Parts: sequence; structure tokens; C-alpha cells
Amino acid sequence: MALAWRNLLKAFYLKTSLRSLQMCPSSSCASWLSGSRLTLHTKPSMPSCDFSPEPYQSLPYSRAREIHKQHISPVETAYFQKPLMLHQGHMEWLFDSEGNRYLDFFSGIVTVSVGHCHPKVTAVAQKQMGRLWHTSSVFFHPPMHEYAEKLSALLPEPLKVIFLVNSGSEANDLAMVMARAHSNHTDIISFRGAYHGCSPYTLGLTNVGSYKVDFPSAMGCRSTMCPDVFRGPWGGSYCRDSPVQTVRKCSCSPGCCQANEQYIEQFKETLNTSVAKSIAGFFAEPIQGVNGFVQYPKEFLKEAFALVRERGGVCIADEVQTGFGRLGSHFWGFQSHDVLPDIVTMAKGIGNGFPMAAVVTTPEIAKSLTKCMHHFNTFGGNPLACAVGSAVLEVIKEENLQKNSQEVGTYMILKFAELREEFEIVGDVRGKGLMIGIEMVQDKMSRQPLPKTEVNQIHEDCKDMGLLVGRGGIFSQTFRIAPPMCITKQEVDFAFEVFRTALIQHMERRSK
Repeated sequence: MALAWRNLLKAFYLKTSLRSLQMCPSSSCASWLSGSRLTLHTKPSMPSCDFSPEPYQSLPYSRAREIHKQHISPVETAYFQKPLMLHQGHMEWLFDSEGNRYLDFFSGIVTVSVGHCHPKVTAVAQKQMGRLWHTSSVFFHPPMHEYAEKLSALLPEPLKVIFLVNSGSEANDLAMVMARAHSNHTDIISFRGAYHGCSPYTLGLTNVGSYKVDFPSAMGCRSTMCPDVFRGPWGGSYCRDSPVQTVRKCSCSPGCCQANEQYIEQFKETLNTSVAKSIAGFFAEPIQGVNGFVQYPKEFLKEAFALVRERGGVCIADEVQTGFGRLGSHFWGFQSHDVLPDIVTMAKGIGNGFPMAAVVTTPEIAKSLTKCMHHFNTFGGNPLACAVGSAVLEVIKEENLQKNSQEVGTYMILKFAELREEFEIVGDVRGKGLMIGIEMVQDKMSRQPLPKTEVNQIHEDCKDMGLLVGRGGIFSQTFRIAPPMCITKQEVDFAFEVFRTALIQHMERRSK
């Protein structure tokens, strides 16, 4: 009983002292902190794991860094001051070369859908590797046709024609060609903050500054305002299809969204001023990925799709990050917006990390493409990729992973939303299913991004306690949470405690 009382007091002091810290002037906080109980936090206890990794017997870390410096692209992509050398994975867990275990809450950039080295997917891949790796689509082989039948069954009419490719960028490249071939027009619209790939063609669709180049690329691509109800000029209490709304207030009644009306006016402005009278199409991620899991007002895509079709354009849903049940409520993100696109692109989770992607469209649009060009892809639809893809679909169904995404994801976002109430620097918690963004700000009033150096340190602290999360946003100010869909509530509890502890440690550093 005494121990329980001490723990209760400890929690009370942590919470009340932290709130006082957020409100007090920085000049007085340092002296106040020396007598506070804030430093009582301890490293959260990691859930057990019944898997033991193989002993690491490969390159020394120092040698790997030398090779990377000499021979790997100099573009800085690795997280952390000392990048992790990952050695092995098992379901939601990763192990580094030093034997440390990490809970993976980013899934290799929203790619590992059913779990690292899932036993069934691994067994299917090994069996297929012993039978036939590659033939190219100039020959028939059962895995390609079996996969096409399974995937098409998961999409509504008339989205039944599948083009198999290798990556999300490649899928969106092909979708751009399809849109222009079918419409006989050029202009394609995408949101600011959108990421649709980093190939020369898709760079025009991608509207994140760090991916832009100084020379001409992707003619005919136009950007439009992202209807971001947290950071944008309009937003309120009922806008998002999420268990958690913004802290912004509005006078709208449920079912009515003035913010949506304002953003649609901006979309109309783009159509009236920035593109030709007839356009080729409009690309949209159901939830923006790289931009920090940004959600739009509920009715926005439905109204925008109608406006695009009035101009002769086709509507493309980029499901590279949102597809395959990750959002929980629906198998595809576009279904959560109650829209039917003309083209759907998909990658990442489609192969649980195996390089695979697809474009699905209508027979009519597919026919327009074949009249325009002879499309061919050497590796698209190869036997190994299709066998893996089929196994992933089977696991999602057999293990009820879409349902798990809904239940555990809802539990997780409601839990992380508590941090927004506790910490002034947590500006927004958003998303649905297992796709959750936590946006860090200097303060809730200004919504100015928390400086990158501070976000970096919080990121490092999470890693040091065994939690791997992603980053996103124009200023890298948002933590992206997208674990494999096999995650449990117990592991969510651990992640929550790690993240909260990292925020407390950050507030301590700030006060000094």
C-alpha cells in the first residue's frame, strides 16, 4: 500500500511540475527545477519477446561507416547521430549489430505491413525461390495470375485491370502517363506537401521543398493548397475522419464544415487560374504521408473529384502508404473518403518490404494506354514478387490485421492524444488506424514548428529507450507512427511511456 501511494505521488509531481515548467519564464525555471521531482522518471520496461536473433558476425560498424562514406550515395538519409546498424527483424521487433532490441513503430517507412520476416511470407518466398525466380511477363506463370485475381477481388468495379511494377514512384509515373493518354490533356494537380515519388517524372507531383530541384522537371504539374485543418488557415472541431480532432474551435455543427468550403474555394481558384480549361488529372494521398500524416476535411476529396471530372480529368488515389488495411476502417484509404478513383497506385505494404508495386485502373483507361504506347516492365509481376504479394494478402485476412489496425490504432491515438493535453509542445495528434502523426510546435497558439534540433533530440531519446519512430512534415517537425499491423496494446503502452519520458527529458533540457 505504501509503495502504491508513493507511485501515485510520483505521478502527481511529474504531471503538475511539468505543467508549471511549461508556464514559468525560462529564467526562473532552472532554479525551480533543482528542487523539483521531475527527474524521477525511469526508463520504461520493454515488453518481452520470444525471439532471439542470430549472433552478429558481419562487418564491424566502423568498417560499414567507411564503406558508406566512400561508396554509398552522399545524400543524408539515415536517422540519428550514430545511425543504427540493423541486423535482424522479427514481426514488430528489430535487432541491431550490438544485440539491442527495438520496437519498430515506422515499419521501414510504412512498408512492413504484416511484420518483419513473417513466418508464412518467408516460407512462401523460400519455396518460390527454389522453384522459379524470374521469367518476365513475356511468359505466363501461375503466381502472377493468382495474385492478380486476389488483388482485383479487393477493389470495387470497374477498377479491375492491374499493371504490376516495382516501386511507388514507378507506379505513379505510369499513372501520370495513363491520365494524359486517356484525357488527351497535360495538366495534373497535386497538393502542396504531397509526396508521390522521387523519379524525374513524379518530382513534378511531389511538393516537399527538400525534394525539389533547380532545373526544369515534369512539365504540366501544378500544386494546390493542402486542406490541412491543423496548420492551414481553416480548421475546426469536426473536420477530420479521426477519433481525435484539432484543438481549433469552430461554429460548425456536426455534418457541416466551413473549413471544407473554404478549401474547396481554393481548389476552384487553382482550376480557374493555374491550369488549362481541360486537365489530365488530380493526384491525392488519402492521408498525406511524408508531410506528417495530414488529414483533410471529410468531404473534400468527394467534391474535388467531381470538379476534376468536370474538367475532363481523371482522379488518382495514391495508396502507397494508406492501403492494405492500415487505416483500419477500410482496406483502401479512398474508401474512407467515400470516393471511387479512376486509377489507384500502391506499393510499400503490398509486399511487406519486398520491392513490388501496382497500378489498378479501369478497362477503358487501360485501353487508352495501350493505344498510346507499348508498356512493358522487365521485373513487374515476376514470380517471386507475386508469390510474396499473395502471401501478404492471405496473412492480412487470416490474422485479421485490418481489424487489429482499427482496434489497436484507435486505442493508440486516444492514448497519445493525452500528451497534447499535458505538453504545450505537442501541437496536434491526428490520423486513424495505424497511421498517426504527432506534430511538435513551439506553442499551441502560434503553431510554429518546434526547431529541428529539439525534435532530433526527442527522436534520439526514443531510440535510446528502444522505440523507433519516423519523421515527417515540411520542417521535419512531425513524428510519424506506423507500426506493423501485428502490433499489440501492450506494445502501444510501452511506446506511449517512452514518448512521454522523452518529452519530460526534453522539458528538463529546455529549463536549463
